[in-house]
Amino acid sequence: MKTARRWFTRIIAPASVAALLGSFLTAGAPAAQAADTLLSQGRPALASSQENGESPAAAAFDGRSDTRWGSQWSDPQWLRVDLGATATITRVVLEWEYAYARSYQIQTSPDGNTWTSIFSTTTGAGGTETRTVTGSGRYVRMYGTQRGTGYGYSLFEFKVYGTLASSPPPSGGDGYVLADPPVTGVVPSTATPPATNPPTTHHEFQANCSVSRSNLPDDPIVFPNLPGASHSHTFMGNTSTNAASTLTSLRAGATSCITPGDKTGYWMPTLYRGDTAIQPVGRQVIYYKSGVIDYRSVRPAPPGLRYVVGSPAATLDEFRYAPGAVEGWECGDSVRNWDFPASCPAGSQLNIRYQAPSCWDGIHLDTPDHKSHMAYPTVGVCPTSHPVAVPMIEFKMAFPVSGDMTGVRLSSGRAYSFHYDFYNVWDAPTLAALVRHCINGGLQCDPRGFDQYKPDRGAALNANYELP
Repeated sequence: MKTARRWFTRIIAPASVAALLGSFLTAGAPAAQAADTLLSQGRPALASSQENGESPAAAAFDGRSDTRWGSQWSDPQWLRVDLGATATITRVVLEWEYAYARSYQIQTSPDGNTWTSIFSTTTGAGGTETRTVTGSGRYVRMYGTQRGTGYGYSLFEFKVYGTLASSPPPSGGDGYVLADPPVTGVVPSTATPPATNPPTTHHEFQANCSVSRSNLPDDPIVFPNLPGASHSHTFMGNTSTNAASTLTSLRAGATSCITPGDKTGYWMPTLYRGDTAIQPVGRQVIYYKSGVIDYRSVRPAPPGLRYVVGSPAATLDEFRYAPGAVEGWECGDSVRNWDFPASCPAGSQLNIRYQAPSCWDGIHLDTPDHKSHMAYPTVGVCPTSHPVAVPMIEFKMAFPVSGDMTGVRLSSGRAYSFHYDFYNVWDAPTLAALVRHCINGGLQCDPRGFDQYKPDRGAALNANYELP
């Protein structure tokens, strides 16, 4: 695989430029485009493969010319975007890196499963290709069948234009919870922190929380004030979480976390073996990390920020290629399982690690889909639509289940339906101290904010896990 981006400069002789200009003037400027709208920027993306950690699918929809999606070096490959609603598609623009598609289709789908081709070519030339198309769908993808080079497929940008079938959602009203005050005027940091001695390798702290409530079919984010409306959840952290929970009620509750100032509500679908619920034993690890390169730019999440990570309706591929899917399910030496493994060594535990988005729009504490106000960074930088870097939550859960895994399931379905909810109820000064000392300070902290590898830096909290 290539380890660096390939750049090429094309030199055109003056005579060629004049000829090209004359040809352009003779033919006339391209016909004016209809008043279509760029629909794809910042939308969730998925790809058939990824070349390396610096070429994710989302990079082709971030509006930046210095990032790209790159595939493995084989055919076929695809890159798709979820527009969020059915749209009439009128135009696509493909901005290729050197590695382009000679033969490809533009396809649409209502559900991400059944695809209709609305454009096809066997003579793709690379560079910037603008294609006028006619079609509709919620999902749009480039489906490449023949590469133009010996490398993979590589796109700086894949832009989809058209009109959504319904008007864009408002920024207020039912389902929207506004931050008070909002965080405005933030520009995503593209800086790289300077080298340190000793080197800075981590920027994180832990929240250690045990199960606080189990087998409760409530979800105050997705189904507020509707007890019993959800599939069963296993709750950690706040001990009072139920369908009617609010920021005020949660602040009045207690916590199963080792840090008294962390009354956050964390919950996930209950894991079952047959009809028996299996709960994690003891305190589980919930990491708070920097999701961006410039860890100095991370600021505390605001009280009341809430969101859902992952989806109970995810397909296996959506779970596998999601930006937050770190290692999938694992037990013993079996790793990167996107469904439950067939068996686990006796006495082992079934583990899952899954990361949350860490870029906030600065305006909403919640949105109707419980996701749109949050975004994943692209190649370590927050998008301009979600410029505020907040701690990236990473669940690391361990379930005491082993042996034959045939009867193991989640209350939400198959293993790839794993997801979790986050409702921030930290004591604000405590969270701010941990973020400042551990994340901004480039440390690998325990729940006290102490880095055992750099003991001279001290701790953020005292022996009782409270502010000194």
